[in-house]
Amino acid sequence: MALSVTEQLTQLDAARQLVLADSGLYPQIVQGILPIVGANARLELRRWGAAFLAETFASPLLVPQEKERLSIVILQTLRELLENASEDNNVVKSVIQAAASIYALVLRYIISNSHDSTTWDRMTAIKSNVFRRWDTASGGIRVCCIKFVQRVVQVQTPGVIADPRRPEQNEVSLALVPLDHPLIPRSRLEPEALGLLDRLLNVFHEETSDAILVNATLNCLGTLIRTRQNAASKIVNTILNFNPLKQANSPMSPKIKVQIKSMEKTTRTVLMNVLRRNQEGPFAGRIRQYIERLVTASSEIFDEKSRKRTLPSEPTDGLDNAKRMRLGAELPQRPEPPSIPPGPISHAQLFTLTEDKALTMFDVTQLPIDLIVRITVPVLHRIEQPAVDAGVHAVRSRYLALKNIQAAQLRAPAQPLGEDEEDYEPDFEPTEEQMLNETSNLPPEDPPQLPPDLALGPFKLPPPPPLTPAETEQIGKGTISRVFSMMSVLEEPSTAKRQKPGLNRLAGSNYDRDAWMTVITRLATRASAGLDEGTTDNEEDGSDGTLAKQIPTPSLSDGIRETLWKYIIEDFRTRIPIAISWLNEEWFNDRIQSQHQVEQNAGKRPTAQNYEKWMLKILDSILPFLDAKDKVLIRFLSEIPVLDKRVLDRVKGLARDPERVTLAVNAL
Repeated sequence: MALSVTEQLTQLDAARQLVLADSGLYPQIVQGILPIVGANARLELRRWGAAFLAETFASPLLVPQEKERLSIVILQTLRELLENASEDNNVVKSVIQAAASIYALVLRYIISNSHDSTTWDRMTAIKSNVFRRWDTASGGIRVCCIKFVQRVVQVQTPGVIADPRRPEQNEVSLALVPLDHPLIPRSRLEPEALGLLDRLLNVFHEETSDAILVNATLNCLGTLIRTRQNAASKIVNTILNFNPLKQANSPMSPKIKVQIKSMEKTTRTVLMNVLRRNQEGPFAGRIRQYIERLVTASSEIFDEKSRKRTLPSEPTDGLDNAKRMRLGAELPQRPEPPSIPPGPISHAQLFTLTEDKALTMFDVTQLPIDLIVRITVPVLHRIEQPAVDAGVHAVRSRYLALKNIQAAQLRAPAQPLGEDEEDYEPDFEPTEEQMLNETSNLPPEDPPQLPPDLALGPFKLPPPPPLTPAETEQIGKGTISRVFSMMSVLEEPSTAKRQKPGLNRLAGSNYDRDAWMTVITRLATRASAGLDEGTTDNEEDGSDGTLAKQIPTPSLSDGIRETLWKYIIEDFRTRIPIAISWLNEEWFNDRIQSQHQVEQNAGKRPTAQNYEKWMLKILDSILPFLDAKDKVLIRFLSEIPVLDKRVLDRVKGLARDPERVTLAVNAL
């Protein structure tokens, strides 16, 4: 015996209570109700089934893996319900909500199963049906369509991949789609998403705004602003150019007033959430100004106190001031400011123009400065000019009166003292002019003579204590390390500003990385030239008549060279120009020192040749890391000043590696 609709709904409600109590029963219940709530079922059953599917795929209790599997199962049912031309609006709304929930799940399934074209065709048919209803359906269905479009835009635009090793844990976005996917190519998905975003934002450019659609769009855009940074700028700019109060100029009915208030509140809430998440972002200043203008304009429009009727321009009794004077009528007089009390007064009493005791007792310093400014500026705008002039005149009169009283007190003649007034001392202090007059009548004083033992001599700071060689070396190394640590933050010189290489180039003209490297290389080569020849232990004759062995001491220049060598080797492919420039400086310095030693031939030991030492050290450091396609070695060998047999032997050694034979041949 067939059950009635009421009995079927009762059983379906019982099944719903079961899955709410145990989420593990969702797969069995969902697959069991699909034949009952299909497109050919009764309207009550279709309504219940569509609402249950929308609730199921929006529930956090169902695990994502089961959601993805069940989304493939219900696709055909959702498509048949949507393609019913006379379908009930409540059913359509629930079906679109369910489609919005499963769109990302279906796309994740298609990414891994590129052969299942049937499933993607069903999803595409549902998507096209929703897009057709977007502009022509009723308000409730259009709100559901907006949510579906927001999900499509979010899924079909690139997102952030949190962990590439676990794609199932990442957000579904265009970033997960392979470039060569046959069913969902990127070249088609992303333009479609950007076009849908533009269509979604068109609601803010319409002449007459529908409050329901505007609020639904704003609520959906908050998610896109948070998750899609590449589209956030466009969305925020569109919202900032939208005026939710533009319909307030026309006569407002209570319905329009409620709609305008709701759009203003939703717009302000979305922007405040954006500002709260990134208070130092590029749009922070514009958002604050927009919210302040929105609040001010809203208060002016909807505040009933500010919309009270103003005073009439003509007198209500038909008499103007001239007629009142001729008829003897009493004219309203402006109250005079109160007079200042006798005796000393404060600045507050000088500028107080009211007799209200409550106002004079109020401590205005307790209010924040921004609130004072917000109150004071509108009040000053509303004060009439005659009232301002009268107040300024009253304060000026008080000030001049006080000034005259003080001047009269200073010019008053001294009174003879009586017997009872001998101990009286005046309170006022003599002015500077009186003090100068009194001191000018005094006889000149001789300059004070200091005792001979207190005479001050020239003061000189004691010289600093001399640094030991170890302290000097330590301080020098610290300076070198700070200079090289600064290299990472200096900008690379542009091609237009790059100097021509050469030994006579300016070192500090642009203050960029190249300029500092030139300074460092010259500190290592030129600054201490002739001073770092090394020290020896006491060069006394030994017992065998030979000279004692010379022990060179590490110098500051060698420390700079060592640090410079390490800096180049860290990234030798990009820093090889620095190495070439440094070796040219070393070769030039060696030539100059050799010539100087020949001219000053005094039997000194030969100066150390730094060029050969550091050139071979750099070459030995980069050779193990070169591959067959590297051009660094060819450039290095072609631009350094001198090559010798040891260099050629090292280059020929590359030919022992079959993969680098070509490199050795090209370099030689």
